[in-house]
Amino acid sequence: MKVATSKTQTLRTVLGYVKRNWGYLALSPLLCIVTVAFTLYIPILTGQVIDLIPAAMQVQFDGILPLLIQIGLMIGFTALAQWLMGLCNNRLTYATVRDIRRDAFQHLQHLPLSYLDRHPTGDVVSRIITDVDQFADGLLMGFTQLFSGVLTIIGTLGFMYSVNWMIATAVVVITPLSLVVASFIAKRTYDMFALQSKTRGEQTALIDEMLTGQKVVRAFGMEDEVQERFDEINGRLQGASLRATFFSSLTNPATRFVNSLVYACVGVAGALVCILGGPSTLTVGQLSAFLSYANQYTKPFNEISGVVTELQAALACAERVFALIDQPAETPDAEPALELAEPTGAVELSDVSFSYVPERKLIQHLNLKVQPGERVAIVGPTGCGKTTLINLLMRFYDVNDGKITLDGHNIVDITRHSLREGYGMVLQETWLKSGTIRENITMGKPDATEEEIIAAAKATHAHSFIRRLPKGYDTVITEDGGSLSQGEKQLLCITRVMLCLPPMLILDEATSSIDTRTEQHIQRAFETLMTGRTSFIVAHRLSTIQNANTILVMKDGNVIEQGNHEELLAKGGFYANLYNSQFAH
Repeated sequence: MKVATSKTQTLRTVLGYVKRNWGYLALSPLLCIVTVAFTLYIPILTGQVIDLIPAAMQVQFDGILPLLIQIGLMIGFTALAQWLMGLCNNRLTYATVRDIRRDAFQHLQHLPLSYLDRHPTGDVVSRIITDVDQFADGLLMGFTQLFSGVLTIIGTLGFMYSVNWMIATAVVVITPLSLVVASFIAKRTYDMFALQSKTRGEQTALIDEMLTGQKVVRAFGMEDEVQERFDEINGRLQGASLRATFFSSLTNPATRFVNSLVYACVGVAGALVCILGGPSTLTVGQLSAFLSYANQYTKPFNEISGVVTELQAALACAERVFALIDQPAETPDAEPALELAEPTGAVELSDVSFSYVPERKLIQHLNLKVQPGERVAIVGPTGCGKTTLINLLMRFYDVNDGKITLDGHNIVDITRHSLREGYGMVLQETWLKSGTIRENITMGKPDATEEEIIAAAKATHAHSFIRRLPKGYDTVITEDGGSLSQGEKQLLCITRVMLCLPPMLILDEATSSIDTRTEQHIQRAFETLMTGRTSFIVAHRLSTIQNANTILVMKDGNVIEQGNHEELLAKGGFYANLYNSQFAH
């Protein structure tokens, strides 16, 4: 869904979401019309009651009682209509918010990793959670007060002109002053609310970053520096919020002043007409109704001015959310795309070039041919392109030039789902979700039996520590693994792959956080797992890749050496120097 982010286009997009719930959208105005009509009819009945009390001891009770019954019924119907209208408005608002938040999160799943790499996680979270909540508040106020306010203004004008056109005209001439004041202030508060939302997102990003790295912050004694950064952003947020709130709060008292002026003019003019009489004379009851209408006429201007201010904040927040939805999604699968059910693992890279930014070259003209079942180890200094190569194999990024084929098919012609389903990946950075140990292990195979889960855990030597947990496989952990060590978290990630047994494996420093003794057990488990499966192994510990069929030695994005362990040692080149630097005594 393409969403433009200008103020006008943002409003159109909001209306597009609102129209999805057309049933509530149609019912709410009808109930609003009923509410306003009954509310405006009550002053007429009240005025008639007053006119039935011309003087002391001259009360016409026979005429008053039916009027009081009518007023009571009107009040009851008005209350019921208001309750139903509020129910519709709430459902309409939060159904709209649900749709926007769902679309934003759904789109997030299809954004290229390059977008997520460039934007702080906290800012993205702030857009989907905080900004949508702020938008909901403004939208609900708009539905609740804006339409009813406009109808009230139109209705009261009609009733006032039916009673006395001269006084009604005076009211109409004076009232636009409040709209001018409200519009003047609203135009100047939009940018302030936009800055407030942006700064709030920046603060959320910092909090998320610091909470995630709290152990590192404390280990390096960075508490004071982090506090200073937070205070600086918090100070800017305070300033932006105060400016936005101060200027927006001027709207209500300014419009109230104009409205009070209108009410006073109506009261004085009406009293003079009653006293002096003439062709357009008013009864006391009519004057009472007129004053009530004048008050009801001016009251919506106060509410509308407040609604306009809230809508400025809501649109500023909505613009940030729609900016996220408007981001180009990753290149869609080809039409028609191939569903590769059971890949054999024949991978070939032909003249592949890739760089994250054009001005900084990374992988240049890389060629590689891997037969099914072969083990390919990738080694080299930090930043040489090892992990980048894995990203290209998984299509987390697409190559700039050249092509990558799997079983003879260009991977851009294969659906991403089936391509990634063919790989089992264990990364150096462990990722666990909130849930039980069992749920984390079965992420790639939800229908796995208990026996399969335990067998996979035993194969990776994770079963012993899982069994010692308070509830074993039903122990609930948080997204960072809670009290589990880094090695234990990595064992769970390895067990997750062991359970799926995919045809191809990617092991990116998969044993980097495991002690040497456990690593030996894991290596034996990997030996079983990799048998007959194409495997790509990124490793700094060269002792873990000696049995690889092919070792790629990368430097500055290029493969500078290629061969097995013995061949590369015999060459005495870069790999030999790297190996000897690790094992020299």
